[in-house]
Amino acid sequence: MAMLEVKNLDVHYGVIQGVRDVSFEVNQGEVVSLIGANGAGKTSILRTISGLVRPSNGTITFEGQEIQKTPAQKIVASGLSQVPEGRHVFPGLSVLENLEMGAFLRKNREENAQNLKHVFQRFPRLEERKTQDAATLSGGEQQMLAMGRALMSQPKLLLLDEPSMGLAPIFIQEIFEIIKDIQKQGTTVLLIEQNANMALSIADRGYVLETGKVILSGTGQELLASDEVRKAYLGG
Repeated sequence: MAMLEVKNLDVHYGVIQGVRDVSFEVNQGEVVSLIGANGAGKTSILRTISGLVRPSNGTITFEGQEIQKTPAQKIVASGLSQVPEGRHVFPGLSVLENLEMGAFLRKNREENAQNLKHVFQRFPRLEERKTQDAATLSGGEQQMLAMGRALMSQPKLLLLDEPSMGLAPIFIQEIFEIIKDIQKQGTTVLLIEQNANMALSIADRGYVLETGKVILSGTGQELLASDEVRKAYLGG
């Protein structure tokens, strides 16, 4: 059984349909990537999985339980956490306070302290800047903070929305290495990304979206080798 299964998902914004009959699955331990141009429906899918948007049709099943009508905070508590597009760190709060916000649903102080230790081990720069206002971090550091904040909830499935957006190449490489490390440590990852080459190079499987629909799927390597993907997304 898949950890996450999305079936026949439709999402509307008024009369505008953003997602059309989308189906895909994510198995435990995988990195699965959704790729596509702006407006393809990628972020709408993630926001719907997270409970921030209600679907007009279809089902979303996480670990055997349908969650398409579940409140967002209960979805987080069940083990699914999202790193939003654009990072959205909390300005006026320190790096440490931002990380602590990620654990607001977890009441075990010892576990939270251990999780914080693991986050600082994975992102040493965050520990160096733990008293600094989060808004003053660089773009790459804010992305690390957003990822660390999500990891503080101990997710089984981590949703990443455009983690490379606006970052310098050196930070992009580092972020994708961190994603692979997160997977190796046992967290399943659903990755939305415009940088198709980077996303598919680390993905076990991928789905290509166009105008709200899945038009192609396969392993990461199969999609990298696809003429259709190369022409549309890799400049081939």
